[in-house]
Amino acid sequence: MNLFKSIIYTVCSCFLFNCNSVKKEPETKRPNILFIMSDDHTSQAWGIYGGILKDYVQNTNIERLADQGMVLNNAFCTNSICVPSRATILTGQYSHKNGVYTLSDALNSDSLNIAKVLQKSGYQTAIIGKWHLKDEPSGFDYYNILHDQGRYWDPILRTAENFHKPAEAWNVHKGFSTDVITQLSLDWLNQRNKDKPFMLMTHFKATHEPFDFPERYNDLYKDIEIPEPASLYDFSPETTGRSIVGQKLENLSWRYEQASNDPDAWWCQYPGLPFYTKGMDSMTARKATYQKFIKDFMRSGAAIDDNIGKILDYLESSGLAENTIVIYTADQGYFLGEHGFFDKRLIYEESLRMPFVIRYPKEIEAGGRLDDIILNIDFAALFADYAGVQQPESFQGKSFRENLKGHTPENWRRSAYYRYWTNHQERPGHFGIRNKRYKLALFYGQSLDMTGSSKESTPPAWEFYDLEKDPKENHNAYNDIEYQDIIKDMKVELIKQREAVGDTDEKHPTMQKIFEEHWN
Repeated sequence: MNLFKSIIYTVCSCFLFNCNSVKKEPETKRPNILFIMSDDHTSQAWGIYGGILKDYVQNTNIERLADQGMVLNNAFCTNSICVPSRATILTGQYSHKNGVYTLSDALNSDSLNIAKVLQKSGYQTAIIGKWHLKDEPSGFDYYNILHDQGRYWDPILRTAENFHKPAEAWNVHKGFSTDVITQLSLDWLNQRNKDKPFMLMTHFKATHEPFDFPERYNDLYKDIEIPEPASLYDFSPETTGRSIVGQKLENLSWRYEQASNDPDAWWCQYPGLPFYTKGMDSMTARKATYQKFIKDFMRSGAAIDDNIGKILDYLESSGLAENTIVIYTADQGYFLGEHGFFDKRLIYEESLRMPFVIRYPKEIEAGGRLDDIILNIDFAALFADYAGVQQPESFQGKSFRENLKGHTPENWRRSAYYRYWTNHQERPGHFGIRNKRYKLALFYGQSLDMTGSSKESTPPAWEFYDLEKDPKENHNAYNDIEYQDIIKDMKVELIKQREAVGDTDEKHPTMQKIFEEHWN
């Protein structure tokens, strides 16, 4: 009898083991992809990249992702402005290929994008939150997107049911946008087809100007002075030898004052008004503007962090965490007073860098850092790789899945190509390359008939930075004798990069003339 029981136990154990194996089989299915992206939430305000704000930002859940996943130290955008960056992420193409050069351009609904690729391969696809690409989203089984830039409070969102209807038919959701977008994302996750893998893009408006935040953070940083970047009181190009004026903090204080004078007439509603710097000297005014700006920005970022926590908690409680790739990034960087600037657009580090963290327990070692140069043209290729589908020929990027596993291909890029197409005198059109140590850029200063550009040109000018000796880019070393051979080599590399990606300005005679006169 005991022998019989032993046999029965053995058989049952084997059966249970096989049953358990069957139950675990879904873990081998294609992974879900959750791509969370904020607007302008720059690396200086994440804490995990160090810097003067690391002890002030609220980043519990960003740190949580970083501890459980991998942080990219050298992820860069290819055109540091919202609409083009978003188009590049979706299409895997540089701006000159997908046709989205400036803020005023739209992504054609017929364009091939990663959502279409995954949808065709059996993924359920959705995008919730900021879209900003003007034409109706395509490739998504479900979308619920902010109208235009979106507003922070009681956001208006558009769905397939009302996208082509008059504005009064669009949906108003009560509350703060970051909270609303998170809840809509959780609702979709609950209601999705659970027999399919999913790709969900959750896109926050925060931390975009006007840097607003929910009431629960009204008193955060109250009576605290936030540390200042060393270059905050850089008032003119002459201090660094740079060739451009840039977007100074004085422009932001002017905006604050305009909105204070007539809130209803201004394009956005800033928190904490009225704010004035009249009667202050230049340094006191800049200091006051910075303190308001940086506190509002970090409060807006705090709301992102706690909402990321809600999403991570949901994935864990629903059993989705193990088989879901979670990414948090921003569409580009942003100046937080460095060089006396705010905004983005420029090839300088604060603007160029995309903070990026990815968690995928099955493949990516927890707590890691990746130093390889990754570009936003690579994101779509990575998603296709994870989904097990062939990368379309139109994608210009490369999957960095092996890089994340510690197996960087020998032929991986050594430099990043960048181009900002919108031309204005304070921030001229420019292109350049950045490798692990050096950066070279040509500010060509021509509109080239780009939408939203100024017709006024600026004199072409080169800038060069040694990022090892001068990581904050406080000295344009283009004319320094010690770098002339390096600059010559980088100009050759820049030509190769432009030819490789198909951005040669053949249709722009003005540019050809600039090359002839200013390249050597």
